[in-house]
This record gives sequence, structure tokens and C-alpha cells, in this order.
Amino acid sequence: MDLSACDLCPRHCGVDRLNDQKGFCGMPDTVMLARAALHFYEEPCISGKEGSGAVFFTGCGLRCVYCQNFGISRGKGGFPVTIPELAGIFLDLQSQGANNVNLVMPTHYSAGIRRAIRIARKKGFTIPVVYNTSGYETVEAIRYLQDDVDVYLTDFKYCTPALAKAFSGAEDYPEKAKEALREMVRVLEKRGGDLNRFDERGMMKQGIVVRHLLLPGHVNESKAVLKYLYETYGDRIYYSIMNQYTPVREIPAHPELNRRVTKREYERLLDYALDLGIRNAFIQEGKTQEASFIPAFDGTGVPGSGVLQKNMP
Repeated sequence: MDLSACDLCPRHCGVDRLNDQKGFCGMPDTVMLARAALHFYEEPCISGKEGSGAVFFTGCGLRCVYCQNFGISRGKGGFPVTIPELAGIFLDLQSQGANNVNLVMPTHYSAGIRRAIRIARKKGFTIPVVYNTSGYETVEAIRYLQDDVDVYLTDFKYCTPALAKAFSGAEDYPEKAKEALREMVRVLEKRGGDLNRFDERGMMKQGIVVRHLLLPGHVNESKAVLKYLYETYGDRIYYSIMNQYTPVREIPAHPELNRRVTKREYERLLDYALDLGIRNAFIQEGKTQEASFIPAFDGTGVPGSGVLQKNMP
């Protein structure tokens, strides 16, 4: 991982982040956090009753036009933390009873994250580390953190390059997501035993959950994604089929994204998943399409932010 010619994500911007140059993610070398608190709205095997210790990083190397975390993904807000402070956050979340530490949008801070995890481990940090990613990763980045990550909570957004280009400015997203997922499976399988491991409470201690968010008007694209995943991995991975798409702002260039997913669209996708044979899947029921499910990126739990700990819900 070379921050002097940054190559942490598939953009390969090549900027010198050590000297405050900023590439596509908009971030310097200094780790910036928007929130670090217990979070209860992940998949059941991630959050459980006690919550997932979600650490939200500022900036993103993908920047989807419909991103519900639009503010922080564009590099707005956030508070700087040192590597020892980040390690302390991991330990603090563990002391609060978090089932894991959940690294949200971590890719562009991989080097600092690895150092922080290893500092925390020496001080008694034992809970699983969840790598919560858009799926737009390099194989090298996955290998870099392979000894530090226990659970991959990864998106698989598109199979069609043209759609990936239109919505995320990344025509190579399908290729990179396929390569990254293949590597995630490989690094966990080489540990031996079951790929997916759970404790007696059903909390995932090791494994892979692949998320797919259904976008309004794009059921066929979602079917293509599930078809690829199941034909490639079958029941070796877990699936999370999501209907929670929430338009948080107008997108004039893509008016189809200015509405929520309909119940009928989601039912069509679930029926297709069942027909494929998918059984290891999490689905969403009830009211998930609410802005209230988006946490406040106000510095909660971040040293120096001045915001007291406030967990959700």
C-alpha cells in the first residue's frame, strides 16, 4: 500500500496523500471519522441484540449518485483521529459490548486501519473485525488486510459496466467486484474449516455476506447479479437482498432513482432468488425505506468531536 502514489482502490489515483494531495476519495493520509457507535440496523448476524460497533469513515472511492451517506462519502465533515486514537475507539466499542467492530467505507484508510487493529490486539481487542465495503476493491487491498479481517460485508452492486459507469462512475466495477469477492473467499478458505462460522448466539465470527441493493426500475439488473453470485458461489456465501433504497436528494440525470422501490419489484426479485435456489439469505421486511435509518454523522464517539456517545436506535 503506497500512500505516496496512492493505489489503495481501483481508481489508482497515484496522488501523494502523505503530502496532503487528494485523489478521487477526497481524503488526505489523516484518518477522518464521522461516527463510531453501536449500530443496530445491520444484518442479524452482524448487529444482534447488542449492536455492531460501526466506525464510519469519511470519503469514498466510489461515490454512487444515490448514496444515502452522501455527505460523508463526498468527504464532507468528519474529525481527524490518530492511529492510537483509532485503536482506542476499537477497544471502547468492545467495552460497550459490541459484537464486532464494523469498518464502514474503510478502503482508502487501509494502511492506518491495519496499524490500529494491531495496536488494539496487543491491548486486549478480541472481537471480530467486519470489513464493510462497496465491493470496489483491489485484490492487493484484500490481501493486505487478510490477517486482520474476519468478516467481509461487501456490496455487489452491478453486473453491467454501463450501469456501473452511469451510477458510480466506475465502468470496471463488475470486474473489480468479482475479483475482490473471489479473493475474500480465498483468504478465508485458506484458514481451514468452515468458511462461515457463528457463535452460539448466531453472531458471525468469520464469513462473507454479500449485499445487493435493489434499485428502482432495475429488477433485471438485480436478477443478473444474483444469478452470477449463485452460479459462482452457491451456498458458500450469505446473501443480503435489500429493498431499503431511499432517495435522499433529487438526481435529475437519473429520474428513475427519485422514487423508492415498490413492493412488487422486491417480491419479483425474491421470487427469482428462490427459483435460483438461494436459501442462505437475509431479506428486509417492514419499513426500511426511511431516512431515520441513516445515522447522524455528527462525530458521535470520535475523540475531539465534543459529541457524547449516542447509539441507535
